[in-house]
Amino acid sequence: MKQPEDVHLSREEGEALIGRLEHNAVSAEDRQLLVKLLTFYFWLLFALREAKLSLKRLKALMFGEQPKKPQPPSAGGVAGGGSADERETQTSASQDVSSSATAPTPEKKPPLPGHGRHGADVYRAAQTVECRHEELAVGERCPACGRGTLYRLLPGVEMRLNGNALLSAVRYELKKLRCSACGQVFTASVPAAAGREKYTAHARAILALGRYYLGLPWYRLEGFQALVGVPVADATQWDQTEIVGDCSYPICKCLETMAAQGEVIFQDDTPHRILSLIAENQQAQGKAKPEERTGMQTTALIVHVGPRRICLYYTGRRHAGENLEMLLRKREPGRGNPLVMSDALSRNNVAEDTLIRCHCLAHGRRKFSELDETFPAESAVVVNALKDVFDHDEYARAEQLTAQDRLAYHQRTSSPIMTELKRWLEQQTVERLVEPNSSLGKAIAYLLAHWETLTRFLMVPDAPLDNNTAERALKLAIRQRTNSLFYATEHSAYIASILTSVIATCVQAGVNALDYLVAIQEHR
Repeated sequence: MKQPEDVHLSREEGEALIGRLEHNAVSAEDRQLLVKLLTFYFWLLFALREAKLSLKRLKALMFGEQPKKPQPPSAGGVAGGGSADERETQTSASQDVSSSATAPTPEKKPPLPGHGRHGADVYRAAQTVECRHEELAVGERCPACGRGTLYRLLPGVEMRLNGNALLSAVRYELKKLRCSACGQVFTASVPAAAGREKYTAHARAILALGRYYLGLPWYRLEGFQALVGVPVADATQWDQTEIVGDCSYPICKCLETMAAQGEVIFQDDTPHRILSLIAENQQAQGKAKPEERTGMQTTALIVHVGPRRICLYYTGRRHAGENLEMLLRKREPGRGNPLVMSDALSRNNVAEDTLIRCHCLAHGRRKFSELDETFPAESAVVVNALKDVFDHDEYARAEQLTAQDRLAYHQRTSSPIMTELKRWLEQQTVERLVEPNSSLGKAIAYLLAHWETLTRFLMVPDAPLDNNTAERALKLAIRQRTNSLFYATEHSAYIASILTSVIATCVQAGVNALDYLVAIQEHR
């Protein structure tokens, strides 16, 4: 269906057209406009029904293309001073000046870390094969010049990568001999290197990583293994992975005890589904008391213990606050209160006298970033100010400042920005410059209501600014939820929590998770 012509009709023009329709005073131009409107209506229904229209394109068709945002000034935010119009004028003027001048040749920037080819040292699990010279040896005469002698250098390195199925199989054919007189059968034994069990510790660890790190559901892995000629049933995969979970249980309990003594804790949760609990909810419909909880979620607790990070996951009916409270019960008496970073949802709260609560400043900034089209000037004031604060924190991280030096640096550079920002926010509220029930008014009220916990980094050493650490950690659980949708029972969710905790902690520590899961099985 051909896309119709664009129709630009303001609210006043539309109301005038409705009035002429009601009084039967439609002109020829009005009839042409109505034809265009009806054509656009039918085209829009067709496009939506056929899923040929994205929300971004629909928004552009309905409201027009949005102009590109101007580049923020170098000294942005409240501390930079000046209104949004003045900053925009300065930006456009500087762009005109720069375009009129002869542009210098840009310097070649160094490559970003993490880009480019991997060196041979990153393949820590690679098998090493020593290749010797077949004709030359140390101390022999040089075959090229005939004068010098050969001596040893560091070896060169060439890498070769091979591919395998996640699970591979070895078939042992055991030779059999039978006595012609007595009939006794003599069967050859399996080599000792083959082990006693059908599934090795390495195979079980691969299954655990495939399910709880890659997020592969059992049925998909079953189909893949059948495709490559080594079929393994999904129920068998679960049975073998459960063994790894049983071996990892004491490790996870030890991690909980260590994490309870941590200095900084990040907490967050995300919805998850457990079929057995959903069945309980359906059976209890109409019978359950209003206060009984029916929701299910996965909680991530990321704990800084000295220079290390411990990752703990919990899936069930308990929310993040209850899981954190259970963890803090294992904290040794006499230890100071830990810093706990979260968003401002009530389900994250516990007994606040046992911790130092910090709230995510990135959540507060996000509320204004979402309003940049509706309230561009007001949004720019807050976003630019908080951008400077986050830039200061990034500088402190890059310079590896100590906790006390970082606190002093923020108090010197970020405190004036936050003080001026708070004054501006209060001015919008006190002078009634913003409607309190509007989206902008609610965003301002959120910042002012949680100002103390949002600015904890200006008062307490090592206090974080945002909860991005926990949100990134939850991607592991979200990956599992996206691929396999649910857990069957609370037990399978518990095994998943144990193995995800151990695997994620290995990742944070730079430890080979495959070797670790094999080791805890072999040394159970």
